[in-house]
Amino acid sequence: MAETNEIKKENGKKRNPVFIIILGILITGGAWFGVSKYIHGKHHEETDDAQISADIVPVIPHIAGYVREIPIHDNQEVKKGDTLLILDDRDYKIKLEEAEAALATAQTNLATARASTNAARASIATSAASVGTVDAQIEAAKVNVWRTTQDYERYANLIQDHSITQQQYEQAVAAKQTAEKQLAILQQQKNQASSQTNVVAQQSNATAQQINVANAAIHQRQVDVDAARLNLSYTVITAQQDGFVSKINVQPGQFVQAGQALFAVVRSTEVWVIANFKETQLNKMREGQTVTIKADAFPKHNFEAKVTSFSPATGSTFALLPPDNATGNFVKVVQRLPVKIDFTDLSDPLVKKLRPGLNVSVDVHLD
Repeated sequence: MAETNEIKKENGKKRNPVFIIILGILITGGAWFGVSKYIHGKHHEETDDAQISADIVPVIPHIAGYVREIPIHDNQEVKKGDTLLILDDRDYKIKLEEAEAALATAQTNLATARASTNAARASIATSAASVGTVDAQIEAAKVNVWRTTQDYERYANLIQDHSITQQQYEQAVAAKQTAEKQLAILQQQKNQASSQTNVVAQQSNATAQQINVANAAIHQRQVDVDAARLNLSYTVITAQQDGFVSKINVQPGQFVQAGQALFAVVRSTEVWVIANFKETQLNKMREGQTVTIKADAFPKHNFEAKVTSFSPATGSTFALLPPDNATGNFVKVVQRLPVKIDFTDLSDPLVKKLRPGLNVSVDVHLD
């Protein structure tokens, strides 16, 4: 028994230095790891609550109609201006023809109104000329009345002295009466011509108003034609940007409503990162700081980027049901602020392979 105890003590003494060495290595490694993490934390802010983002444009028809053709398929890459969907355009072609026919009718009405106006103006000119002729005749008749009146008065004195014959006196009376009647007839003709001129002038004013109405009708019909032509152009839906088509949730023959989201086009020419940093991490972060990004899809590759902007509010503020801390059930929760980060090396071929929604890790260099 004594020998056995001595053997155990000797073995224990031999193991003690190895244990101490291993413990020292672990302590040193832990200290180095802790110091390095501390130093790194002083100059970096990190988060793995970050995703790739890009513009996602929904394809929405302006008009209702039946789908005639879908010349694309799921996940297809498209360019700006490529045709995405074609609606049945027969109804809209008929509406365009109806609008064009109404426009032609309005233009015909305008031509008729202008012709009527020209005719009325010609009648006014003729009436004015007739009135001028009658005025000249009236002046001549007045002179004739004056002359015959003078002859009558002179013959009336002479007949009393029997210096002239009764026949001469009667001729003077007849000439005076005839001149007066002619003057009255001419004045009556002038009144009739003036009345006719007024009537024609009123007709001319009416036709001028008809021209204004016809012009307004033409403008309205032209607007209808433009609207019908615009609606007809809406039957062909094109891509508004370069990108990739999402899953297409519509089939040929299906009726779609105006404003109905059919599918989406994800922009492929530009992507960025939205990183959600805790509010306690924002103290030293600034726009323009260098960022290193690692994507879970490409774990061995570092992407170069920079901080572009900070969200004007936290993510919870934009939630459908934002928290209301005035209800009395307040529990302090560390908030996160979305930070936009843009890639700086756009020539990197892996940047083009990143898709919206992919998870990434973000390391912001504070110095």
